[in-house]
Amino acid sequence: MGHHHHHEEEATKNIKTAFFLNLAFTIIEIIGGLYTNSLAIVSDAIHDFGDSISLGISWYFQKISTKKATQNYSYGYKRFSLLGALINSIILIIGSIFIIKEAIPRLIHPQVSDAKGMMWLAILGVLVNGAAVFKLRKGNSLNERVVSLHLLEDVLGWVAVLIASVVMQFWELPILDPILSLAITGYIFFNVFKNLKESVQIILQKVPDHLSIKSIEKRLTTIEGIQSVHDCHIWTMDGEFYVLSLHLVLTNTMINASAIKKQARSLLIDEFHIEHSTLEIDMPKEDCPYKDCN
Repeated sequence: MGHHHHHEEEATKNIKTAFFLNLAFTIIEIIGGLYTNSLAIVSDAIHDFGDSISLGISWYFQKISTKKATQNYSYGYKRFSLLGALINSIILIIGSIFIIKEAIPRLIHPQVSDAKGMMWLAILGVLVNGAAVFKLRKGNSLNERVVSLHLLEDVLGWVAVLIASVVMQFWELPILDPILSLAITGYIFFNVFKNLKESVQIILQKVPDHLSIKSIEKRLTTIEGIQSVHDCHIWTMDGEFYVLSLHLVLTNTMINASAIKKQARSLLIDEFHIEHSTLEIDMPKEDCPYKDCN
């Protein structure tokens, strides 16, 4: 529990750092875009401002997710970080559609800007956003991964601007900028839908991919005194914190049930990293209404 709590605090700090980095650079970007007369940079500044809002939302939800359980939220607030990830994914999709809408007309009618000014602003953009991505890439939560996509999109966008600005200083090829923007948007779409799929699976309480009900049941029956296991359910609250409930059928009525549960919980934590388990003890030949559930 303490290990997971440390991850939650680290995730909140990471998103907070990314928020302030992104907001500060958005202000610089607006000024730089107006100075270089670059509509592409001004458009990206608007997109980054949207990112700042979504990062603020993520920071807020990640902070809430560390609160302890209450009477109304008996499992705590861990899924609020998942809500932040969903909102960010939706904002990313909207932002990507906006980029496509801006890029397609530029393929037909390319626009020329101050290439040298764009180059220096792009270098700053890569450094600032790259630092934020590096900070978030060390995190484990789904919320951090989705937020890092926001910033990775910005890094790749600035790399595209940097390449285009260098090339345009030697050759008149303004069409490079919209081509690279569309390629980056495709990459972002792919990753967003992958994270959206994972978020939806968590909400629907799908068994985590790396865990198997059959494997857990088989391993538990190796504990002396356990005859069989049934009604096993596994889900995750936020992609990191795993929850399990099941029935343990004992081999005879003389076995110490408390000792068996202690062994089972230790096994679940050590081998499967399941920190929260609810174990019900059934006696041999007990007529359990859930024995045929799985």
